[in-house]
Amino acid sequence: PTPAIVTGKSLARGGSEGRHSATAQGALYLFDLVAKKIGIKKGATIAIQGFGNAGYFMAKFLYDAGYKIIAVADSHGAAYVPDGADPDATMACKEQKGTVAGCYCKGSVCDIRFGRRISQEKLLALPVDVLIPAALENAINKTNAASVRAKLVFELANGPTTPEADAILEKRGIIVIPDILTNAGGVTVSYFEWYQNTHREKWNLTKVKKELK
Repeated sequence: PTPAIVTGKSLARGGSEGRHSATAQGALYLFDLVAKKIGIKKGATIAIQGFGNAGYFMAKFLYDAGYKIIAVADSHGAAYVPDGADPDATMACKEQKGTVAGCYCKGSVCDIRFGRRISQEKLLALPVDVLIPAALENAINKTNAASVRAKLVFELANGPTTPEADAILEKRGIIVIPDILTNAGGVTVSYFEWYQNTHREKWNLTKVKKELK
């Protein structure tokens, strides 16, 4: 059977370069365009709900680009680091402890002095420039949309904002960039994987990123 019938394979089995980080990579290209258009500058504060594959890579890419990741969360809780958290150190801490809650990593040092544990709801209500829901469906809904204080909601999860919440956020002047656009990078690179398999090609990471952009 042709390897093209399944995507998301390992490189050894015919997978594509860049597939693992593709959702966040595509989101980053879009984020750069949106940030330029609405005036979000480097150093802007960002909260990310969800620290799985998409959330972690998005945090890492934004951190490397000069943005300040002040809060991250996973299914067990959230960590608030006002001075900005290091995503790589936070991921290493998460792998050790099983959760980001309690990982207050400034630079490569993780210490309780740098932050505190907060609830998921408090993360969604932080006065940040950008809120990135990257985990749960319906995370922003009619009961909490009025407490969102971000200027921009950048949907990285599938369906994180309910229609009722969308209407509330729009009325409050908060911009929402929808999931169907922001997280399309993953499925796009899955298509690239299928294309490479069917055409017996093997693209390097530079080409994958160029075609994705």
